Amino acid sequence: MARVTDDGLEWRERQRRAVRAHAEADARQRATEQAEAAELVARFAAEATRRGLRPDRLTVTSYDGRARYRTRLTGWYVDRARSRAVDAEGRFYLLTMPPSLRSRLFGADPEPSPPPLVVGRGGRDGESMPLAALLSRRLAAGDDWR
Repeated sequence: MARVTDDGLEWRERQRRAVRAHAEADARQRATEQAEAAELVARFAAEATRRGLRPDRLTVTSYDGRARYRTRLTGWYVDRARSRAVDAEGRFYLLTMPPSLRSRLFGADPEPSPPPLVVGRGGRDGESMPLAALLSRRLAAGDDWR
């Protein structure tokens, strides 16, 4: 009877190690992708500045879409929905947040987000695009982009 218990403990320990190894590999992959995406975003900001693209004063939209909040950030929206942007320092922002009276009165102060290599991956609408393509399209549009 003790042998069955020992085998069960060994099996559980092997499973724990396998799960841990998988999680560590996943974390390494995510970190690699985030570093690559951060480099794309930094290059975009440098190129937008070099080309003289006019930065906008960025705003944040509430999740329900009913309110827009001003921010202290300037940069370039990179999607037509104005929900993603890159600031002048080359940081990526998701520009949506819960509705907030405080933000309505004093403005919003969004934090930079790790940029994804594929924008919209896993979204319900099924529309995704590589970050490099999105940023290239935005650069190509210049100041006429809206």
